[in-house]
Amino acid sequence: MEHILLYAIVPIIVVMLAGYISGKKGIFTNDNAKAFNKVVLDYALPAALFVSIVDADRSMLVKDIKLSIISLVVIMACFMLVYYIYKYGFKKQGVTQADAAVMALVNGSPTIGFLGFAVLEPIFGTNAYVALVVAIVGIVVNAVGIPVGLSLLNAGNADAAAKNGGKKPNPWKPVIHALEQPVAWAPILAVIWVIIGIPWPKWASPSFDLIKGANASMAVFAAGITLSAVKVNINWQAILGVILKLIVMPAALLVAGLIFKMDASNLAMLVVAGALPPAFSGIIIADEYDSYVATSTSSLAISVILFVVFCPLWIWVTQLCVGQIPGISI
Repeated sequence: MEHILLYAIVPIIVVMLAGYISGKKGIFTNDNAKAFNKVVLDYALPAALFVSIVDADRSMLVKDIKLSIISLVVIMACFMLVYYIYKYGFKKQGVTQADAAVMALVNGSPTIGFLGFAVLEPIFGTNAYVALVVAIVGIVVNAVGIPVGLSLLNAGNADAAAKNGGKKPNPWKPVIHALEQPVAWAPILAVIWVIIGIPWPKWASPSFDLIKGANASMAVFAAGITLSAVKVNINWQAILGVILKLIVMPAALLVAGLIFKMDASNLAMLVVAGALPPAFSGIIIADEYDSYVATSTSSLAISVILFVVFCPLWIWVTQLCVGQIPGISI
């Protein structure tokens, strides 16, 4: 417990707090945070995912078939659960299909790209297995979840525009745009590289490692700036999002992993990944489309605070279920 708090949670809090204070003082603005996020999503994170995966071998990929299938099925099931709960459960409160899609993009997805390495590496070590968990969950979130969420969001906006006599926007344009982003195709390219068996030149790694080093610190700092501009509005819609993200998703991943007898270490990493705060990328999309911003950002802010408790809690629960996890003491 002490190791996890001191080496995984406290550094994130310190860096995020620094970003938050700089945002409150006006040293950095929300526009700066968007620029930092762009560096992370377009350069640092794709580099981190690519160079980490190409260090793996085909046997590791075969071993992680269960991890891939469980990640895809459970995370997307939780994603659609969030969508339908908000679409139909809060319809009388004025929640639209586009709003429900935003909540799915936020609370139906872990912020694996921004906090995956920052949280998992201090707990489980810097190794190819951590990179594979981050990459697989990242592929699900970025190459499946975001396109699905955008298609639902744009379908909702298209229906609303049609009802008002406006022109229907092309719902597939933002989906194609999402798949074109480096954070979506870089891990897929790396997996293909490993499957084909092309040797990775060691001299190329330092260049990738240099840009990869900016990933966690810049992402967490930018998150602090973003949260500094958020007026937290605690309501049942925001609280339900927290429950779905911090409790339902990791619980579903744990149960699925136990049923299909996943490797204990991989299961622990997957559960912690599933318990990460809501996806910051969803907040970026909410802001871009001006849809459900206040509730989704409030849910994110509450989740970031409560993650300090839920991260060690889920590791403890996982160890109760599978026994001692190598390298973890809690």
